[in-house]
Amino acid sequence: MSVPFDQLDGEIWFNGEFVPWKDAKIHVLTHGLHYASSVFEGERAYGGEIFKLREHTERLIESGRILGFKVPYGADEIDDACNELLRRQGFTDAYVRPIAWRGSEMMGVSAQHNRINVAIAIWQWPSYFDPEQRMKGIRLDLAEYRRPDPRTAPSKSKASGLYMICTISKHAAEAKGYADALMLDWRGQVAEATGANVFFVKDGVIHTPTPDCFLDGITRRTVIELARRRGFEVKVRAIMPEEMEGFEECFLCGTAAEVTPVSEIGPYRFTPGETTRRLVEDYMAEVQPKRMAAE
Repeated sequence: MSVPFDQLDGEIWFNGEFVPWKDAKIHVLTHGLHYASSVFEGERAYGGEIFKLREHTERLIESGRILGFKVPYGADEIDDACNELLRRQGFTDAYVRPIAWRGSEMMGVSAQHNRINVAIAIWQWPSYFDPEQRMKGIRLDLAEYRRPDPRTAPSKSKASGLYMICTISKHAAEAKGYADALMLDWRGQVAEATGANVFFVKDGVIHTPTPDCFLDGITRRTVIELARRRGFEVKVRAIMPEEMEGFEECFLCGTAAEVTPVSEIGPYRFTPGETTRRLVEDYMAEVQPKRMAAE
């Protein structure tokens, strides 16, 4: 983007108030900045409605609980703030980013009395990947870092700290000309991309890794539902990297990525086909607002 994110126009919902975008600031000693005590969500609005807003809001609140803090607003308040902010921003198709974090009242690993802050920003964000390359299938590198054992990290939360290795991995992949990177887990099994879940297709059957050390994405669950509605068999299981040799199609899914075909992961090659195309179309149809026919 030509304009830095902190200089965009509009408003941000910040601790219960709508403030000018440029005034939504925090102190340099904010605990969330130093110790990653923050959780967030990524949502998309289509046609003026935020897709699966309540599910995202509930996950935000649950992520905070997992990190040991209570988000000081209820789900209804957060949903209302998201919807009102979308209206104030004047967007119909947009990206929605709620975030909650520990403030700057105390500095140190322990900060149990710090205020829990909540903010929501909404901006226009087109396809996460290059639109020209997206339907051809994007190229992924194999990441150096792996998704950790859930006994060592709160993998069921959408916690900011869990994305540190994602940023490192995506930057390394981009430096080599790839669009993203595929991460394995601590056992060496296929896990996910840096910000999206992964699916494979073989002989008309869809395979996806068991989300036992990474987020069971809301978009992921939507795609599985759409696939089964289409009559596809979906197998949720452990997948070893060498199995990618035999898969015919591959695609990623996530709020930002939507459904994006993949043509390459390291040495493995895939051809975007009919199964992927149908799910791209079905997902885009699913996210559009379902308005009641005028009586």
